[in-house]
Amino acid sequence: MLHEENVIAYPTESMFGLGCDPTSKKAVKKLLKLKKRSVKKGFILVASDFNQIKMYINEKNLSNKQKNKIFFHWPGPFTFLLPANREVPYWLTGKFDTIAVRLSAHMEIIKLCDTFGKALISTSANISNMTPCLTPEEVFKHFGKDFPLLSGKIGNEKNPSKIINIINGKLIRYV
Repeated sequence: MLHEENVIAYPTESMFGLGCDPTSKKAVKKLLKLKKRSVKKGFILVASDFNQIKMYINEKNLSNKQKNKIFFHWPGPFTFLLPANREVPYWLTGKFDTIAVRLSAHMEIIKLCDTFGKALISTSANISNMTPCLTPEEVFKHFGKDFPLLSGKIGNEKNPSKIINIINGKLIRYV
């Protein structure tokens, strides 16, 4: 499905997510349309391994202290805003010069990224500004009964991942 430029729903640490191939402009356009989301917001990339997100990051602009902080929290429910590599497409960064990335400890995401062979976009399964889907039934209610949904259980986190801007240390999302 992902290799065919489709959007899928899958369980994440705290809710169902929508994802697609971050290198496919066609798939990202489908995702933006589904969510009624502005491309200016950018997206989070989720991965099972640092090598899956390394090409999106400008590592030269990270200090050893910053890297240590990132890897202290990974894998886990922490998304970091890191300096984006100059070649990263606008549809991933939006109006920002950072890229949002997370190395997940959730088995469903790890299996998905390992099977896909790379990172994928991860955004909540909902229409922008609506409540995220917590069950397969909610996913089908919002996106149709034939929407591609990976089976599995959401994790035990009660809230979306914390988002930390590693450049200035600010906590962007902490609920």
